[in-house]
Amino acid sequence: MATFFLIIIYLAFISLGLPDSLLGTAWPVMRQELEAPLSAAGLVFMTIAAGTIVSSLLSGRVLNRYGTGKVTLISCIMTAGALLGYAFAPSLAWLFVFAVPLGLGAGAVDSGLNNYVAAHYKAHHMSWLHSFWGVGATLGPIIMAQFITGRSDWRDGYLTVAVIQFALVVILLFTLPLWDRVARTGGVNGSDKAEEEVTVSHASDARPTKPLRIKGVKLAMLSFLFYCSVEATVGLWGSSFLVGVKELSAAQAAQWVSFYYLGITVGRFVTGFITFKVSNRRLIRSGQLTAMAGALLLLLPLPSVFALIGLIVIGLGLAPIFPCMLHETPVRFGKRHSQTIMGYQMAMAYTGSTFLPPFFGFLASAVSIGAFPWFIAVSAAAMLLCSEQLNGRLGARESKPNSQF
Repeated sequence: MATFFLIIIYLAFISLGLPDSLLGTAWPVMRQELEAPLSAAGLVFMTIAAGTIVSSLLSGRVLNRYGTGKVTLISCIMTAGALLGYAFAPSLAWLFVFAVPLGLGAGAVDSGLNNYVAAHYKAHHMSWLHSFWGVGATLGPIIMAQFITGRSDWRDGYLTVAVIQFALVVILLFTLPLWDRVARTGGVNGSDKAEEEVTVSHASDARPTKPLRIKGVKLAMLSFLFYCSVEATVGLWGSSFLVGVKELSAAQAAQWVSFYYLGITVGRFVTGFITFKVSNRRLIRSGQLTAMAGALLLLLPLPSVFALIGLIVIGLGLAPIFPCMLHETPVRFGKRHSQTIMGYQMAMAYTGSTFLPPFFGFLASAVSIGAFPWFIAVSAAAMLLCSEQLNGRLGARESKPNSQF
């Protein structure tokens, strides 16, 4: 039952990734029909992100009251309805209206599912979970491309993804009783006994403490901020760097950046197997050092092919960091506050991906796009510094690698 239910969670994360890349893919044709300026896409994206940040911050209170299953169901209804609204939006103003439920729903699902898997499943499932998000984010543009090629009918692309989301809503509705049942049984190969004892005896569980006052929480949030600074900045400005500095064509640069995302997706799938032998903390540290090495390859005056290698190395380095940091949350701070802290971490992650890439854009305009690898290297170094300081404050406490599937 728990294995079947895990498949449902994986499907939910694919659906979470599906809408993320639709707007950017369809915008060149959307803006023409809606008579919108090019810059409007950024404002719509920020509206979605604002809703996601708000719902992430409130997710702890909402999820603790209503449960992960019900919140996930309602959130998927909101996102499916918002995507359906996009398919029939008569003007740009309606995109902003539907951006609100799209962001609110995505944030609640993201925080809820991450904490549910962290609390009830082993580390490899968290890595595979985020690998399936990559599958969704990759499928989104593929689906949209089928409709905007030749006919320019972006509305059918949004309608198709909305239908997929509503199909998930039906599945979630019929599996709603499983959420509490699986939680009571401990999930698939629930936490090791030693890990559970560490969590239960954690100081944050022993006395009533506000989550933000728990030792190390703010450092963990900063780690998520700088992680998303690296991930989103490479995704947004990688092509511009390759064209402006490495003198690649726009088509070739886009293809090379797709290898960066492929590195993250494949890396997370492989990380799932590595977690059987290596702890989360070591994977986080190794990933951060690997990402810094990739940034160094971009920084050095080497032939252009090393830029491709650098992007792939950064993607592979980033792959284990995000899921492993999420999975460490109940171990680091105790299960009692893990849902609230998970929401704070996700809110900080969305803040990083929303505001730091545009900040680099202003920096590049003032200096040069050549500052791109420096910005990536500094962000990765800041992430490593915060992570290591967090490890120092928490001492030897960390989750153990999985001993079995």
